[in-house]
Amino acid sequence: MKRNYYIFSSGKLIRRQNTLYFEPGEASEPEDTPTSEETEIEIEDNSVSDQEDEIQEPKKLPRKPLPVEDIEALYCFSELRFNTKFLNFLSQSNIILHLFNYYGYYTGSFYPREPFVSGNLLIKQVNAYTDSANRVDIAQRFVAGAAQNIRMNLKYYDNRGKDMSPFLPKIDELIKKIKDTSDVQELMGIEGNIRSIYYVTWNLIIDEPIDFSKRIKRPPSNPINALISFGNSLVYTSVLSEIYKTQLNPLISFLHEPGERRFSLALDLAEIFKPLLADRIIFSLLNKKKLQDKHFDKELNNCYLNETGRKIYLREFDEKLKTTIKHRDLKKSVSYRHLMRLECYKLVKHILGEKKYEPFKIWW
Repeated sequence: MKRNYYIFSSGKLIRRQNTLYFEPGEASEPEDTPTSEETEIEIEDNSVSDQEDEIQEPKKLPRKPLPVEDIEALYCFSELRFNTKFLNFLSQSNIILHLFNYYGYYTGSFYPREPFVSGNLLIKQVNAYTDSANRVDIAQRFVAGAAQNIRMNLKYYDNRGKDMSPFLPKIDELIKKIKDTSDVQELMGIEGNIRSIYYVTWNLIIDEPIDFSKRIKRPPSNPINALISFGNSLVYTSVLSEIYKTQLNPLISFLHEPGERRFSLALDLAEIFKPLLADRIIFSLLNKKKLQDKHFDKELNNCYLNETGRKIYLREFDEKLKTTIKHRDLKKSVSYRHLMRLECYKLVKHILGEKKYEPFKIWW
């Protein structure tokens, strides 16, 4: 099974034949190299012979090999310098590069040319978007799936002594209204109301006092908002990586408006998996005290996970993606990451008119 690789340290990524090597960088000098806030990873492409390679890139420091066939995606949490040859190599190998800035905020992805394309599916996907009734129908299914998964989180904690009885009826009432919506804006309003109620319950789900009731994104104002932003960005990039392996076009979405500089279909599908992945990881890490106040840095109204905190979250997230469950329909064990791919396949069948799309819903 392929793996995600997460890069925090400064150094170089060097291509040699069909392998990438990560070479840790040396300590920076005050005058000629960046400060700790400007740590760089230099990415180079070496297409020279072995002898020339030894002359230009002597093995001064231990190198960690990253076999290309083992890489699912690269997650980079440092400033990067790279050339087009390196990007060409990633494209040839169908490897997505996800970029995060110094504060851990997702900034973008290098998305290679799709290896699986279908003109027929593209036309039908566009038609599904331009047909108002069809678009609303698909968007309703996304919101219904996300809402049911939120509800299952509340039921999970209600069964463990956290009284969710004041909130579950309100969410159930909003879920009933989803099918009666006539446009996406109305649907987004219901989705927003469900999440507003949901976020209030976090004060009960999380053992430590958090005083959390409002989602603030740009910038996150407190540790909970910082965790949500970081977790959601990981779910988004994971879904994007799975869309890449299908014939779906990531730019054509149904719930979120297609726009500039974002893969909006990944935003649609990520809504379904946020409660399972991002939210449950937050609850677990905080209640087990694996994440504490020391793992956050605060600057004026800005709060973000520091490097240690991000590593703790990523370790948990990566393990969660590998976790397997017995799939009810397939009658076999599948990983959480594969659930995302299956969601893409179900959407393809819906768009092609083969089978109605039913969103993934937590059953445990």
